[in-house]
Amino acid sequence: MSATTSSFSTLGVPAPLVAILTNQGIDSPFPIQVDTLPDTLGGRDVLGRGKTGSGKTLAFSLPMVARLGGKLAGGKRRPGRPLGLILAPTRELATQITAALTPLAEAYGLNTTTIFGGVSQGRQVQALKAGVDIVVACPGRLEDLMKQGFVNLDSVEITVLDEADHMADLGFLPVVTRILDKTPKGGQRLLFSATLDNGVDKIVRRFLNNEVLHSVDEATSHVSAMTHHVFEVDGTDSKKALVQKLASGSGRRILFMRTKHQAKKLAKSLTDSGIPSVDLHGNLSQVARDRNLAAFSAGTVKVLVATDVAARGVHVDDIELVIHVDPPAEHKAYLHRSGRTARAGSAGDVVTVVLPEQKRDTDALLKKAAIKVTPQRVTANSPAVDALVGDVAAYVKPVPRVEQPQGQSQGGRSQGANAQRKRVNRDDRDNGRGGRDAGGRGGRSNDVAPAGNRHERTDRPAASGRSHAPQGNGGGRSAQGSGRTGGLQVGGLVRGGGGASGARRSSPRRAQG
Repeated sequence: MSATTSSFSTLGVPAPLVAILTNQGIDSPFPIQVDTLPDTLGGRDVLGRGKTGSGKTLAFSLPMVARLGGKLAGGKRRPGRPLGLILAPTRELATQITAALTPLAEAYGLNTTTIFGGVSQGRQVQALKAGVDIVVACPGRLEDLMKQGFVNLDSVEITVLDEADHMADLGFLPVVTRILDKTPKGGQRLLFSATLDNGVDKIVRRFLNNEVLHSVDEATSHVSAMTHHVFEVDGTDSKKALVQKLASGSGRRILFMRTKHQAKKLAKSLTDSGIPSVDLHGNLSQVARDRNLAAFSAGTVKVLVATDVAARGVHVDDIELVIHVDPPAEHKAYLHRSGRTARAGSAGDVVTVVLPEQKRDTDALLKKAAIKVTPQRVTANSPAVDALVGDVAAYVKPVPRVEQPQGQSQGGRSQGANAQRKRVNRDDRDNGRGGRDAGGRGGRSNDVAPAGNRHERTDRPAASGRSHAPQGNGGGRSAQGSGRTGGLQVGGLVRGGGGASGARRSSPRRAQG
């Protein structure tokens, strides 16, 4: 069955869920949904393989809600004993899943909770005690709450492991194995992964029974609507001018850097030059990360400068350009970074900026990623660059001049500005304490990658027992979630936080968790 001849109804999705999808403008299923839904709705274990942005979130959210929807009819919800469990490697991905899942679950009276490390566990514990049907969790904090007796998985009927390969990359598979061991052996299990290496195959063999494999795309496949460019420059000065020109377009764009320091530095440099930008990396507090993502999602700023923390799990609609300012270290990172654009059938461009000494490594990386592209030697004024930028004048804004009140200057910064910065930092401390849970134990978040995998902490979890999630997309499509966002939403409208505050760049402080 192909996506052109199928509908969600013909695939067996119940009418209440079809109605919600229709209201969200989602009418036609994607190939991975077409392939997997008949089996998942029928209760089969499924191993799904598909590229980023292929629609995996709806592929497992729909059957989970449909199958659990009738379980509570006439029954009683039991505290700390969920019926459905979704494991995700990062806080960003978990919030995206929750946002797509929540409106579907509400159609059947099911409630959802997100569980992350890095913040107080108080609200998470409260939600579990009140009774929750579906838990979306990062593995470290979930295991901690299990050990404390706040959650028991003996009633879980459906378990989903999303982005299992990323779990492996972060070193989380031992924790995942211990968690899956606590779920009933007869339950349905769905595993979605781009690849089956680094131990993912062992999880499949141990926990999936008579599974059906659906591989929509090869592990290294890329989106056909994505156009790749390799721009070679003569040196660092030429690179700086090129990057500034590429960042100056009118549409949303993500610039990827190797290190947290360079991401922060570039975002500040672009903003100072009249291109409002925000950064996203592991050194930012939870408050700062949410604020910056909210500003980018709402369109208050059009440029996000990020490390690989944004390569997975951060889904923002209508990103027209991804720029590898620093080429990634390996081909999987290239594909995941690039996958932030050309999602859900939209087109997008990917640019890799290459210095002379990076040419050989970049050629090898693209070959492994199965990307065929002819490098172009360019400057900031080359026609190929102009074609990607469009109307620069429509977006680049002059930097406003701040008048210093006479007699109140402090080292070139007004007292008011210093007071504002202190307030921002105090907010970060109050709301983004990583590494401390409700029990008062210090130390690092349980959802931070183990030693040896800490080049970039991609799971700086945050969040709550309630659905404080950004509105996300079900596999790349917009899903209007009803959970509170705390000011973070993907795809347009910002609720609960506002874009104005998001536009202000904070002073990132070193994270504690």
